[in-house]
Amino acid sequence: MKGTELRSSRGLFLLTILTGSFLLFLVQPMIARMALPRLGGAPAVWNSAMLVYQALLLGGYAYAHRLAREPARRQAIIHIALFAVGLLWLPLGLVDMNPPSDGSPIFWVPWLLIASIGPLFFVVAAQAPLMQRWYAISGNKGEPYALYAASNIGSFTGLLTYPLLVEPFTALYSQKWLWSGIYVLLMALVGMCALTVWRASGELFACAEPEEKADHISVRRKLYWVALAAVPSGLMLSTTSHLTTDLMAMPLLWVIPLAIYLLSFSIAFADNQRPAYWISRFAPLVMLVAGSFIFLQGSKAAVNGLVASLGLLFTIAVALHNEMYRTRPAASQLTGFYLMMSVGGVLGGFFCAIIAPLLFNWTWEHPLLILAAAVLLPKITLVPLDKTDGRITYVMAAFGLLALILGVFGAAVEPDYISVTKVIIAATVITLGAAVAGFRVPFLLAMAGLLTLNGGYYNAQLSIDGARMRSYFGTYTVDSMDNGRVRTLTHGTTMHGLQLLDDPTRPTSYYTANSGVGKALAKAPELYGAGASIGVVGLGTGTLACYHQPGQQWQFFEIDPLMVAIARDRKVFSFLEKCTPDAVITLGDARLTLAEVPKGQFDVLALDAFSSDAIPLHLLTQEAFETYGRALKPDGLLLVHISNRYIDLNPVVAAEAKANGWTAALRHDGPTDAMINAGARPSLWIALSRNPQKLAQLTGKIDKTKSAYYNAEQWLELDAADSTRAWTDDYASVLPHLSLWKNK
Repeated sequence: MKGTELRSSRGLFLLTILTGSFLLFLVQPMIARMALPRLGGAPAVWNSAMLVYQALLLGGYAYAHRLAREPARRQAIIHIALFAVGLLWLPLGLVDMNPPSDGSPIFWVPWLLIASIGPLFFVVAAQAPLMQRWYAISGNKGEPYALYAASNIGSFTGLLTYPLLVEPFTALYSQKWLWSGIYVLLMALVGMCALTVWRASGELFACAEPEEKADHISVRRKLYWVALAAVPSGLMLSTTSHLTTDLMAMPLLWVIPLAIYLLSFSIAFADNQRPAYWISRFAPLVMLVAGSFIFLQGSKAAVNGLVASLGLLFTIAVALHNEMYRTRPAASQLTGFYLMMSVGGVLGGFFCAIIAPLLFNWTWEHPLLILAAAVLLPKITLVPLDKTDGRITYVMAAFGLLALILGVFGAAVEPDYISVTKVIIAATVITLGAAVAGFRVPFLLAMAGLLTLNGGYYNAQLSIDGARMRSYFGTYTVDSMDNGRVRTLTHGTTMHGLQLLDDPTRPTSYYTANSGVGKALAKAPELYGAGASIGVVGLGTGTLACYHQPGQQWQFFEIDPLMVAIARDRKVFSFLEKCTPDAVITLGDARLTLAEVPKGQFDVLALDAFSSDAIPLHLLTQEAFETYGRALKPDGLLLVHISNRYIDLNPVVAAEAKANGWTAALRHDGPTDAMINAGARPSLWIALSRNPQKLAQLTGKIDKTKSAYYNAEQWLELDAADSTRAWTDDYASVLPHLSLWKNK
């Protein structure tokens, strides 16, 4: 080829790879967002989706690896033909499948996603390795591995484009056609690349045999690549669980760890290796400092710990991916290298999405992956030492063992809070850990000692004692306070209910007599008579059951079987057993189960289905409110719990009320210190009814000034701003409602 033709061909391949990667990672949050109305907002939904993506990516890489053995023209024909078959799945969307009735979608979710986008994702996933291979055999000069760094820029851009530009401004219907249009464009670009290979002349292009004799790659080296890829992949998913458990299962938060993960490839595989080298060199120190946060509890610790976790993910991913790049094979074995990388990605995803929830009662995969990273880090010391001297290895092993002993000793003798002694021990362990950086086993021992000291010992005790429980929908901790007088249930880092064991039938936490839901349920006989029918979405500890009065019919709707088991176990929480033992509990997603109840079933329906501070977005759309309205009697009351540390849901519910013809009022319960000591917690509840007179019977005079929003002892007017757009299954964005910056 001539020089101008080479430059043109290089630009074409680069554009094709960028477009394919952009499309591949644009579809990930898009299809997960489409699935929310069926799957709910549990963080595990995204992890299941990621496992499917990684499996399909593995399939695409395996296909590219096998196809690379065929003659170049045959490769072009087969690949274009597969692209044409993919057209049958356009426009993008989900197949018609409903969740299982047992409420456990751990295996059902992958099948839904594979059936919906499997063929499309498979053929697009092959772009990165296959186009690099075509680039190499088309006579182009330059390192083909550098194109992989460029492809991750396309992936990174696709991820950020969805939550920042696509989701806030376009409906799902438009998103489907946008993605489909880009798919057709990609097909055209691939066709042009295939034409470039087709037109090339000479024996080199008769088949795709390697240009140079490649060295044999040992099984050990391949397994090493698999391990280097598996740990960052798993750590990306475990970090995602940390984020979405306490914020929201939304694309903006889903994509942050994945974007960091992809960015690490761009740095690790770049031509300029200096940034990757320095990040790898200081990775042990980052791990020692950031790793100290992963076990910390509480709202402040959650935010600080998440920031530390993101920094930890980035550093580990760059270091391990750069080690893969350093040990990469010749370009002729490029597809096999990427195949091993993809195998590792699937194994890491499978461990976090399937194995860990079944095996562990807490998110133990996160610290275990950090320890695995400590073993795999490149052997780069912070202070250069002559490793030829065997005595240095023995000294470092002794330092690592000492760090482990100090960590275990400090955790065993110190309570689980910051103290001078613990700070001194932690500083000593970190110092020892930094000293042994570059020595894998000693550094592993030091890292284990630090994790044990900073919460690992305490969390292990909870797991061993049976206080920790886990399901597909989250992790739960049952604990005691106030010398055993108070029993609490925590989901993630958010308290979801508490019971006073010396007064077990008193409603507490967000459900006290002064809360919005407490006022409504206590007044239900006056509003609807002695035989009022009450529905509750979200069982929790069963606290609301103690508002039950003789003659009333109660029904709870709960998606998590484990939550039902916790609430029904009288040795754990006895609200149900003491107050409403005959209450009906319907298992499944509330959108689906409420749609099956008779029209006008309930006088009062309370919506309290949040998981930690994560919000099931699909329960706050217009379609969801239409379902609630159908289940309620014409003059029924809907109570919506909107207490949240990170997102202001007041305007969201107000917009839904306005769009659906509801009259609404808000009540903020700000308990005094004495009330908090008695089990009360601040709460925000919104009451809605399609009958203004019925709502007025509940609220009395409504304060329209809203000047006392945070100290209200009466109901406040709820009116949607003209700029607030009601959420629908087709459109929803939380960006305008984030209030993270308001948290202290």
